[in-house]
Amino acid sequence: MILEVCNIHKSFAPRAGEVLSVVNDVSFKLAAGASCALVGPSGSGKTTLLGLCAGLDLPTEGSVRFFDTELTSLSEDQRAVLRRNQMGFVFQNFQLIPNLSALENVTLPLELAGVPFSVATLKASAILDRVGLSARLRHYPQQLSGGEQQRVALARAVVHNPIILFADEPTGNLDAENGAKITELLFSLNSESKTALVLVTHNPELAKRTDQILQLKGGRLVA
Repeated sequence: MILEVCNIHKSFAPRAGEVLSVVNDVSFKLAAGASCALVGPSGSGKTTLLGLCAGLDLPTEGSVRFFDTELTSLSEDQRAVLRRNQMGFVFQNFQLIPNLSALENVTLPLELAGVPFSVATLKASAILDRVGLSARLRHYPQQLSGGEQQRVALARAVVHNPIILFADEPTGNLDAENGAKITELLFSLNSESKTALVLVTHNPELAKRTDQILQLKGGRLVA
């Protein structure tokens, strides 16, 4: 298994004496190259669970294993290196660097991984072309629409051919045409490169294309 989530809980203490439970006793497994959709109403814990799976945060209880590595045993820097080399993550709010162009945003993870600049630029240009942004390479995030920023964020997440991709509403800000293009890209990566997918989505058609659908309600998996 590429990902094993075992009895994880996540709670916060917004005030003294108050505990807010967001994820409750969630367990599931994902095989290498497989795909999974996390669905449920807003506030059901989907985004929190996605971040826990990627090691962006740690569970209050339980374990998350990536292959044979227990994420809770790693330091924050070690988890960052693991994500840089083997994972991709598409944030709902994009998290693009405002003073870098679209091309520079997508090139950055390759450069951090030691890929030569010329090679990184070619790879970044190719994936931006694939998401329909070849004419926007030199534009900065504030010069792009929300949908264009989302496509840049996806390009950045997949440019290094990750083993697993975590995506929070990857088609949420896109029109039907561009949403269809991104969906095809996601599942092309899944089939061609065997990139495992974990998606948060409210799109039932996108969810149906995955190998398994996990529905959350009140932070718990429901049948």
